[in-house]
Amino acid sequence: MIRAAIATMIALMALPAQAIEIEDVTSPGGIRAWLVQDDSIPFVALDIQFKGGASLDPPGKRGAVNLMTALLEEGAGTRDATQFAQAAEDLGARLSFSAGDDAVSIGFRALSDNRDEAADLLAQALTQPRFDEPAVERVRAQVQAVIRSEATDPSSIAAKEMARQAWGDHPYATSINGTRDSVAALSRQDLVAAKNRVLARDRVVVGAAGDITPEELGPLLDRILGGLPAEATAPLPEPAELQLTGGVTVIDWDSPQTVVSFAGPGLPIDDPDYFAAFVADHILGGGGFSSRLMEEIREKRGLTYGVGTALASKLYGQTWQGGMAGSNATTAEAVDLIRQEWTQMAEGVTPQELADAKTYLTGEYPLRFDGNGRIASILAGMQLIGLPIDYINTRNAKVEAVTPEDVTRVAGRLLDTDQLRFVLVGRPEGIEETPADAATN
Repeated sequence: MIRAAIATMIALMALPAQAIEIEDVTSPGGIRAWLVQDDSIPFVALDIQFKGGASLDPPGKRGAVNLMTALLEEGAGTRDATQFAQAAEDLGARLSFSAGDDAVSIGFRALSDNRDEAADLLAQALTQPRFDEPAVERVRAQVQAVIRSEATDPSSIAAKEMARQAWGDHPYATSINGTRDSVAALSRQDLVAAKNRVLARDRVVVGAAGDITPEELGPLLDRILGGLPAEATAPLPEPAELQLTGGVTVIDWDSPQTVVSFAGPGLPIDDPDYFAAFVADHILGGGGFSSRLMEEIREKRGLTYGVGTALASKLYGQTWQGGMAGSNATTAEAVDLIRQEWTQMAEGVTPQELADAKTYLTGEYPLRFDGNGRIASILAGMQLIGLPIDYINTRNAKVEAVTPEDVTRVAGRLLDTDQLRFVLVGRPEGIEETPADAATN
């Protein structure tokens, strides 16, 4: 669940520097979208996100939103799962459905000539999902397989334990997949209820890109989303209070290597110090082989193949976190080095480190931003997070404005080893666990 949030933020932070014209469109039915028009190819992409996502699971029904979302493409209206898939294939349309902690995301890709027919198909999936028993049981089995797999994966085990300690009784504390028992108990009625908790017009943000005008986009939005309820049946989640304390949790795992997860307080993207933290993170651990952690732990000492950090800024709670894996015999040394580098960031960065970070962060053009589908996703993500419409064209100036003093200030504010929690999955040597925060297996 955390990897998805990190990927979204990295994507938003790496948008191209050249001016991009975004149009704010409102449909006749009142649905808003941001549009980047490009008629170079006869293709349109929409990214539709419903706020709240899997965090809207009701008590005792964890995994309901995730299972419901996976079933939206498994038949709708008069079409069963096979017929629905065939209809999409015949149209050359691509419809995708995914759930995350903060949003349910719908991807729509269609050729200009048949976008209306593809839109009708998507509208049926959103408003008339069948939830047929054979499809429910097949997808339920797939989710259960994922849950079983996560239970034997050290990285997943570490991430889940860190989330549990970080977020207490907030939905962030548990996997969106649910547990074996909670998923097994979900009924068709629970899936219908989950749909009504999330899929509503008051929760939607839309990004659009490609061969479509503002005048054409409005009716298309109403065609897809107009049949949804005006309001969702569940309130949005409350902010999550970070509960991490400093120390170490060790989860015994029979392996020659230990997986290391570590996290401390983060900050939301609208915080005045966010871009200072973003630059600081690149220098500390987000910059790959150019980062301090990689230099100290891999390059100088060979204690890991890779170590990295990222700002995980979700809608309702934030952390500054990282991870690595290394041999049981050297994990204690690596943990000490992480703590050391965590503290030293508050002592300042060199002019060269700052200049190199800015050059990379303002000059990177990731391949994931190549194409209308990716642009639509970014536009929707910007709205979900609450970024202004001119963000793409002002973001690099915010990076450039970061000073050494800004980095020192934000590091002193957030990078406190007394609040840095480690979760180790393996049999690390020479590590003392903090008893008060010991994991329960």
